Amino acid sequence: MAETLAIQGGRRTVPSGLTKGWPDIRQEDRDALLRVLDRGILGGAYAPEAVALANEFATYLGCRYCLALNSGTAALHCAIAAAGVQPGDEVITSALSFVATPLSALQHGAIPVFVDIEPRTFNLDVTQIESKINERTRALIPVHLHGLPADMDEVNHIAEKHDLVVIEDAAQAHGAVYKGRNVGTLGHMAAFSLHYSKNLPAGEGGLFVADEEVYFERADMLRLFGERARPDEPRSYMAFGMGWNYRIPELSAALARSQLARLEEYNAIGQRNAEYLTRELREIRGLELPYAPPDRIHVYHKYRVRLHPEVLGISIRATEFRDRLLAALQAEGVAASLWQTIPLPGQPLFQRKEGFGDAYPWALTPHGRQMEYDLNDYPEAMKLLENSIVVASDAHPLYAQNFELMAYYEHAFRKVFDQIEAVVRASG
Repeated sequence: MAETLAIQGGRRTVPSGLTKGWPDIRQEDRDALLRVLDRGILGGAYAPEAVALANEFATYLGCRYCLALNSGTAALHCAIAAAGVQPGDEVITSALSFVATPLSALQHGAIPVFVDIEPRTFNLDVTQIESKINERTRALIPVHLHGLPADMDEVNHIAEKHDLVVIEDAAQAHGAVYKGRNVGTLGHMAAFSLHYSKNLPAGEGGLFVADEEVYFERADMLRLFGERARPDEPRSYMAFGMGWNYRIPELSAALARSQLARLEEYNAIGQRNAEYLTRELREIRGLELPYAPPDRIHVYHKYRVRLHPEVLGISIRATEFRDRLLAALQAEGVAASLWQTIPLPGQPLFQRKEGFGDAYPWALTPHGRQMEYDLNDYPEAMKLLENSIVVASDAHPLYAQNFELMAYYEHAFRKVFDQIEAVVRASG
């Protein structure tokens, strides 16, 4: 006899208290924060923890330059500025990402242009990029979504052909590898996030990386009020261009340094758990598991699964099936979640094109004024978000969980899918 579903009053599959929260704070993290407090330096243009973090992350990646900043959005904005993007220029990126990706272009007066995703990897479809390029295009921002590297050879080939700058959005991809090379070293520049949900968490923060000195110097000016400061010289407080205050606090930098020492450990946990789920759940009809091409290493910041109710003979709207399944899994104790429910161009900001007022920056060019963000142009992103869920959540990610939990997750999935008709009826 089948077990009673939790949504019908049955016992939940996952025992209470087994799911681990994130970030994972250990004694060495507390010691790092205490080190800052004992030193008494909480911030500054070249504060010791921020400088050390930048140096250590550059060494970890194998790049020449790194800036520790106060957010991943700031890192993206620094890259946009360093690329020489001007107001009214266009920047191409994926229709599926966090809104910070296109916001970084808008913050510099540039116009975001979106490309639909490739349905297996969820990264931008490189075959559609060239159709979006025109005389105003200045940069490409491939997003390594959920920790899987984008098709960087193809991106770089297109960029070289059209003289464009490539900025990697690696906010979810710390430690991911593409054809033997670390994500973050594959374009002209890259941006990482240190948000508390990321594989490398510091509460808030970001990292800008580059190999060319000119990009580093431009980004450093934007980080510090437009100043040309040097760690071995007195600060002049003289602005030579536009700038923001993007400095990272010392407490965040110290925590990031401590967590960086364990990044490979966390990534290995996430990969182990993802491999188990992929192996054990692949037989379940109506469920499509994440795909990673053999030439790259996925770090599974998110483990997104597609749902196919039509395979099960269920004829309800995709979003209804998604939401009912999600509720059933959550009731069983699975930390399942949604992450984004509509492609970026469908958000009100891009539908209304209000920007900073009077349609800025779209009003800067006739082409921008005429631009329409039609969701019909992004069918793959639409389908994915309508018929998929994420296993785990920002507060309880896969890379924080003990292996024991994965067996309970597997059991919960089987229990729910074995009674999928009851799941649909119970929530209807």
